[in-house]
Amino acid sequence: MASKARRLSPALVVFLAILCFIVGAAAGFLGAARNNFLSPVDEYAELNSHGKGGSIHTSTEISGDLQIHFLELGNYYTGDCVYIKAGDTDVLIDAGSKTSSVPTISSYLDQYVTDNKLEYVIVTHAHEDHYAGFAAKNGIFDLYECGVIIDFAQTNQKPTATMYKNYIANRDAEIAAGATHYTALDCIEQNKTDFELADGINMKILDSYYYANKDSSGENNHSVCMLLTEGENNYLFTGDLEAKGEKKLVEMNDLPEVVLYKAGHHGSKTSSSTELLSVIKPQIVCVCCCAGSAEYTSTENNKFPTQEFIDRVAPFTDRVYVTTIFESDEDKTFNSMNGNITVCSDGEKIWVVCSASDLLLRETPWFEEKRTCPAAWQK
Repeated sequence: MASKARRLSPALVVFLAILCFIVGAAAGFLGAARNNFLSPVDEYAELNSHGKGGSIHTSTEISGDLQIHFLELGNYYTGDCVYIKAGDTDVLIDAGSKTSSVPTISSYLDQYVTDNKLEYVIVTHAHEDHYAGFAAKNGIFDLYECGVIIDFAQTNQKPTATMYKNYIANRDAEIAAGATHYTALDCIEQNKTDFELADGINMKILDSYYYANKDSSGENNHSVCMLLTEGENNYLFTGDLEAKGEKKLVEMNDLPEVVLYKAGHHGSKTSSSTELLSVIKPQIVCVCCCAGSAEYTSTENNKFPTQEFIDRVAPFTDRVYVTTIFESDEDKTFNSMNGNITVCSDGEKIWVVCSASDLLLRETPWFEEKRTCPAAWQK
């Protein structure tokens, strides 16, 4: 005779049901969690397991005491424009890519700059894709009152070059109207490297060999470099600094590990060197470029963001975002990849908001078609 099945007590049934619900919910949460907000080393490790100050969470709201905006510039051409809101302080780093980008930039800024004043403007170097908006007629200096202007100390531009001449004229008019001006070298020599933007948020102009020395190869290594610090969270901006400039930057500054790194030189093969990356160990990387465009080269692997850049950054993070993607080189048409990218922090939590897609670079169709996935990004 078969033994009779043992009946479970009602209390045990309830306990097991609750346990199954908790386990299932936890599994669903972990499965749904995007590693946009997690370390690639340990899929479910929080970012502060690497010594960072803030924990990471998901939100679609642009808010927080610190907001770092990477702007799309309204055209096919690669360029930089980064807007930082720290409390009530407004900071603009660069205004590329063309003079025609000014309406796009000002339309975006006007959502946040409520008093028509930019407390700080940083112009990293004298390349059109970084300073055209400051050289334009009815440009940034005409549209906004600027408190402090910090710009490049060296340039290879001829004094008669039209855009450079226009930049100097517009900048000097802003100085005459009351703005304070420093070159990056002035900041170093006058010990004016630290600027408090808000309570607990500091902007530091980093030292660079090329503030005092010209680089005969071009403008990029003249870039003004800045470290933003909010408690234990650090955010690094290096303009278009290239490998030999990055080497000097590491040698001349005590660089911390960073939550955010604005990819040097639009994700080119000449920047974001392993020497720099191995020190700063970035967790989020934002690339300001028109991905895949032939603006600078027809060699596929060298189009921004380049294969070499991807290979070097992959061991540190897969949380790489890109503003724009080309549609047609012939027609100079473009579309959003991530769109305007905003990194937000409330001092405890950090999150990324994209105006278009929230896909990581490695998840995009363009990457799958045009780039070789590095081992660190393979699942």
